[in-house]
Amino acid sequence: MDQDEKFMLRAIELAEMGRGKVSPNPMVGCVLVHDGQIIGEGFHEFYGGPHAEPKAIASVSQKELIPESTAYVSLEPCAHWGKTPPCANLLVKEGVKKVVIGALDSNPLVGGKGINILKTGGIEVVSGILASKVRAQNIRFFTYMEKQRPYIILKWAQTRDNFIAKNNYDSKWISNVYSRQLVHKWRSQEDAIMVGTQTAKYDNPRLNVRDWNGKNPLRIVIDRTLSLDSDLHLFDQSQATICYNQIKSEVLNNLEWVKLQMGFEIEHILEDLFAKKIQSIIVEGGAQLLNKFIQLELWDEARVIVGMNEFGTGISAPLIGGRIKEELDIQGDKLSIRSPI
Repeated sequence: MDQDEKFMLRAIELAEMGRGKVSPNPMVGCVLVHDGQIIGEGFHEFYGGPHAEPKAIASVSQKELIPESTAYVSLEPCAHWGKTPPCANLLVKEGVKKVVIGALDSNPLVGGKGINILKTGGIEVVSGILASKVRAQNIRFFTYMEKQRPYIILKWAQTRDNFIAKNNYDSKWISNVYSRQLVHKWRSQEDAIMVGTQTAKYDNPRLNVRDWNGKNPLRIVIDRTLSLDSDLHLFDQSQATICYNQIKSEVLNNLEWVKLQMGFEIEHILEDLFAKKIQSIIVEGGAQLLNKFIQLELWDEARVIVGMNEFGTGISAPLIGGRIKEELDIQGDKLSIRSPI
């Protein structure tokens, strides 16, 4: 491994510490190196807070070394004013000698412009170092920017005989306590979580983070005719919630009803979520909603947990193709993670 890859790996490692906290921004890490030694580090810790580059610069105790240093940044430094000033301008101002970049930014406000600012400022620039790792780390951000929709994760638990629920819609408990804790971790890492009308009605889910430390996702429920009982957990205003329907648009504190056209499709919901800067969603059910996403080929990842029990009869689990990326044993439960290709 050469020096550029070594320090870029550290920048990627730092960036990971922002997972679940920086959306709709990407995760970014920055390392300042002088004569082969790290003199400063930083990462984007939370949305609206300082980016990785100013955090790294602020951490340097011997500021006089900065002009003779190389900055390793996992993603192209931003070139526009957002919640914070442009990081590319800051690196020019600080007189950094060289900037090594992992991946270019897909944001049209940034892509290529950050590099141009650096080069115009007399800084040597190298890019494309471990770019595939950076893109994989920020796949939600890149999907959002390049496909103009959120990154979509389909998730369900099924029995060994391939049922997602009993005939009366009861699905408790297919997976074990360890799998359920993992699901709460997943929830804390994504922007939103979605269920359909039947799941909301029969499961009465909270869709929050209880068995893990982290933020609650935005809750999304589809209820075309507003048939759901207002006493359900989804409408308790304990966390931000959107109800997509074809009856009304209304906002009550952090509970929003969004009226879409009669007979609206999943694509219309995704368009609205894109406009709301929602980068990722977990679709948790039920079978009808999951099958709809599968039929439309609108998914980027599927996480299927197979429990140890059997129902004998019930509501069939979705059938999904794609490629198995990873298989894990969770104290007896089997987790399969799939991608479309």
